[in-house]
Amino acid sequence: MDREEHWERVHGAKPATQVSWYAPHLERSIALIRALADLSAEIIDVGGGASTLVDDLLALGHTNVSVLDVSRAALAAAKARLGAQTAMVKWIVGDVTSMDLPRKRYDVWHDRAVFHFLTEPVDRRAYVELATNSLKVGAHAILATFSLDGPTCCSGLDVVRYSAGTLGRELGPAFALKQESHQSHHTPAGAQQNFIYCLFEKR
Repeated sequence: MDREEHWERVHGAKPATQVSWYAPHLERSIALIRALADLSAEIIDVGGGASTLVDDLLALGHTNVSVLDVSRAALAAAKARLGAQTAMVKWIVGDVTSMDLPRKRYDVWHDRAVFHFLTEPVDRRAYVELATNSLKVGAHAILATFSLDGPTCCSGLDVVRYSAGTLGRELGPAFALKQESHQSHHTPAGAQQNFIYCLFEKR
């Protein structure tokens, strides 16, 4: 099963509020974005799917938000929830390891729980190349992955766990680590998933 098929199956099997990574609001992500970006900044939520981050960014007045996901079902759930506000968002269907985005377009790249699913080095290199090319100089990348004491698998897939140092080495010299923090996420089923949040600046 390829990546698209897997995630279509996952999102087709459960409502958005029951998947393990669901949170009513991504407070830490919102706080970081508010500190970094004005309301006209170009923001892309990578793997955003059915996440409520887009709802909260629109409510705050952000006007240039893109949501990228490999799953059409996940994006459809977000669109259904947003209703008339759907037209305010740019929706992008694609695999972050095998697609193109506009060069030097974005001010903020947000990824909560995509990068740690990329267990193959070739996929991580493709991801980093896309982020590097599509971010402006001085822009920021927010990456939240499972930390070293986080789960070893999720949604039926193996993951790679990270520290700030190992994540920085994966991103390479084009990105400078500016901030790190840890978060314990409680899933709808009651399990605990430990994340690390890292903020990088594009050199």
